[in-house]
Amino acid sequence: MLNVFRKKAQSTLIQGLVLMIAVVFVFWGVGSNMNKNRNSVATVNGEEISLKDFQRSYDRAVENMRNQFGGQIPPGLLEKMGIKQQVLGQLVQTELFRQGGKKMGITVSDLAVQKVVEKTPVFQKDGHFDLAFYKRVLSQNRLTPKSYENGLKADLLTQRVTGAIGSFTVVPDAAVNSFQAYSDEEIKLAFVTFNPVDFEDKVSVQEEELSAWFEKNKEKFRSDPQIRLKYLFFGFDEDAAGITLSDEDLRKQYEAEKSTFTTPEKRHARHILFKVTENDSEAVKAEKKKEAEKVLALAKQGKDFAKLAQEYSEGPTRERGGDLGIFSRGRMVPSFDDAVFTLKTGEVSDLVQTRFGYHIIKVEEIFPASTRSFDVVKDNLASSMKKQRARGLTFTRGTTAYEGIMRAGSLEKYGQLNHETIAETDFFTRSTPPKDVPADKKFLEKAFSLNQGELSSLIELPDGYAIIFVDERKTPALPTLADVREKAVAGFTKEKAVDLARKAADDFLALSREKKGIEGAAEGVKVTTTPFLKRSASAGKDLPPAQVIQEGFTLPWKEKVAKKSLKVGKVFYVYEVADRRLNSEGIDDARKKQIRERLLASSRRVLIQSWLTGMQEKAKIWTNDSFLK
Repeated sequence: MLNVFRKKAQSTLIQGLVLMIAVVFVFWGVGSNMNKNRNSVATVNGEEISLKDFQRSYDRAVENMRNQFGGQIPPGLLEKMGIKQQVLGQLVQTELFRQGGKKMGITVSDLAVQKVVEKTPVFQKDGHFDLAFYKRVLSQNRLTPKSYENGLKADLLTQRVTGAIGSFTVVPDAAVNSFQAYSDEEIKLAFVTFNPVDFEDKVSVQEEELSAWFEKNKEKFRSDPQIRLKYLFFGFDEDAAGITLSDEDLRKQYEAEKSTFTTPEKRHARHILFKVTENDSEAVKAEKKKEAEKVLALAKQGKDFAKLAQEYSEGPTRERGGDLGIFSRGRMVPSFDDAVFTLKTGEVSDLVQTRFGYHIIKVEEIFPASTRSFDVVKDNLASSMKKQRARGLTFTRGTTAYEGIMRAGSLEKYGQLNHETIAETDFFTRSTPPKDVPADKKFLEKAFSLNQGELSSLIELPDGYAIIFVDERKTPALPTLADVREKAVAGFTKEKAVDLARKAADDFLALSREKKGIEGAAEGVKVTTTPFLKRSASAGKDLPPAQVIQEGFTLPWKEKVAKKSLKVGKVFYVYEVADRRLNSEGIDDARKKQIRERLLASSRRVLIQSWLTGMQEKAKIWTNDSFLK
């Protein structure tokens, strides 16, 4: 309920404290004036922010963090993130908006707050506002009507103030045209790669140079610790083999575990995302919502949803037509999840709001839940039950053996007295265990943690129990060049090949710039030319890495060949911009309108932030530091 409540209730007291606050607040005039009210955490131009309001907001913020981390916040995270400072910064910002709105003559009446409350779906029953239900929902979330409505009033005031400020924003046609030219510019790249692998056969290994290199890199060749073990292993399978299960036993267990044999309902869905961040102004959020509603209307009219996603979505699935693949309930954030699993096949949702923004969702296909039958799982169930029942028997064998070893005085004597075969290994490293050693990380970790001559306790493993004795250890040692010559030559060759590749790339680049182009210097090398690429292009067949593409767009129009080679991974690239053009497909009115709306939203954010910064600079702000410790 609380998650839904947060999504539906547009209150900065609640929604603004999800703690993705990006506002960097400057506490002008911060001091420790103890003549201020000791029950205030701050004052803004003489107006107090009470400890009660701060504590309520802080508790909400911590609760949200706790929900995000599954009920338990990692130690020290709240302090590291400066949650108290973020909460106080948001409260001071809200107060500045209130004071600024008052100067501008902007107010919010109690009637306006009442109308918003009555229209909030989470407070309604059967489509109508229910006062008793409203109070109960608030109580469940540790809020009173007064505190909630005060927060809602502050939020509505912020919306009106930001709307008034944002209304002064103008985007001239020149700005739209410039952005269009920027986003629609395309380049054709010609490039040559210099891969160190191709230069390894050109490396000449000189003994003196190799020796000097080895001395410098000797630590890389230090040997790993080695141990030789004696151990006993008690497998569950040995005891499980003697256990008999009736068909009745198996059927009872099947019924008890039936949920584990059930595959939950899954859905194949697409979505169109209009990104909204927590620190966006209410005006920007409203603009995004308006844009989303226009696209929603197109989707409801039956327009191709995948094409709409490719054109309008701002999410990472845009290129795939918004395809999210197949998923079960619980994989998505709650509000998104709820929407997907209430839709029918082919149905399009209304707008769904999450912390990522506004979504339009379409369900492509529904895969009903299914349960595997008893006959299908019978054998696996029997194996599992036998193993579970065998655990006690195996544990008894292990503890009996351990007590016997203690009485005998050593693992070796225990084996002799009880005619028990003790498994033994030769020396091995952690990364190269023998095949007959239990293939388990815990076994190896315990073995390598023991000192020479030390016996472990009884160790529980996935397939049984073990007792380990370290017969001998070999400590890591620095080898001589002769000991690891083959590896040293390989390492030396790879490093020198990189140097040769770099030099070849730099030499080719110098010649290309001298010849005014790559083609003039291309004798003996392969030049790859791409088709026209947009800024959003990513690496692909016969294309350079995205980093090279992006660097190409940064070259001035008068520059053709890059000024320096570019290393991506281990490969060096020399490239030139062979051609440039604006998108040959042109731009339609809808695209122009979309660009203008984006620029307007961006300009509004800048204008509102500038206004807020100005208010901060002029304000007299005092904070009680003792509450922030």
